[in-house]
Amino acid sequence: MWYFAWILGGALAASFAVLNALWFETDPRCDRESAE
Repeated sequence: MWYFAWILGGALAASFAVLNALWFETDPRCDRESAE
């Protein structure tokens, strides 16, 4: 059952990466255009 932990961990890491990217896209504090 070690493969289940690998799949679960990989899916968790991938979903965290997608959520992090979406959060950086929508966060106005991380806007590069307004910083200049």
